Amino acid sequence: MTSVWWGLMMALVGALAGACACALVLRRRGSRMRAELSTLELTVQRRADQVNALSHELRTPLSMIKGAVDLLREGTPGPLTPAQEKFLRLVDNQSTQVIGLCESLLLQAKIEAGLFTPRLEKADVAVIVRDVIAGMRSLCEQRGQRITLDTPQVMPRILADPMLLTQAMTNLLSNASRFTTTGGSIHVRVMVVDSGVAIYVTDDGAGMTRAERERLFQRFATGRPLVDGTGLGLVITKIIVELHGGEILVHTASTHGTTFLLTLPGHP
Repeated sequence: MTSVWWGLMMALVGALAGACACALVLRRRGSRMRAELSTLELTVQRRADQVNALSHELRTPLSMIKGAVDLLREGTPGPLTPAQEKFLRLVDNQSTQVIGLCESLLLQAKIEAGLFTPRLEKADVAVIVRDVIAGMRSLCEQRGQRITLDTPQVMPRILADPMLLTQAMTNLLSNASRFTTTGGSIHVRVMVVDSGVAIYVTDDGAGMTRAERERLFQRFATGRPLVDGTGLGLVITKIIVELHGGEILVHTASTHGTTFLLTLPGHP
């Protein structure tokens, strides 16, 4: 009987020793993981700070350039020749694109660093889309393009960040205008669906091949760029949609145009 109890006690001691050893290993592993996580957080934060500083350094002179161009185009210093007006319009458009790129880089860095949270409020998506189109009409008119909008008479308000949705729609419409032929058309449609709201942006451009479609949501990939020529704009658009709990889909065929579909849930 004594030998049985002795055996049980030895087994219990062995089990306790094994448990202690396992706990020690887990504790060390946890400490190492916390140290690695802290290092990773510092790296991400450092990267966000660097991008923030770079974006600020780029935006400041660009904003001054754009302000000077606006004054010249208004005729404040004096009248312009047609050639001067043409060159200033080119500088204005390019400055606006680079400023937009800086904003996209800054937004992406903040999101990746976990420093950004959408400011959700009850928003009318149709109104947001209509305002973006109104701002795009002058660009489309310069290219001889026609842009149309189809929205329901009554739209339910959904929780969304109006600033982010404005940026996403501006990216998509600028992209559609860029790849639509001169004299072509762009059609935007807003629909109420069971899950929330759907937005279609269709152009009659050259479309994309299968290989270009597969690289579409990759940063700095070759293929069809968005707005800034880097592909970053579409990546940002996808991030914005997914931050709202939505999804972005693409239907395209070579020489047959492209349709982007954004779905936004009624309750993200």
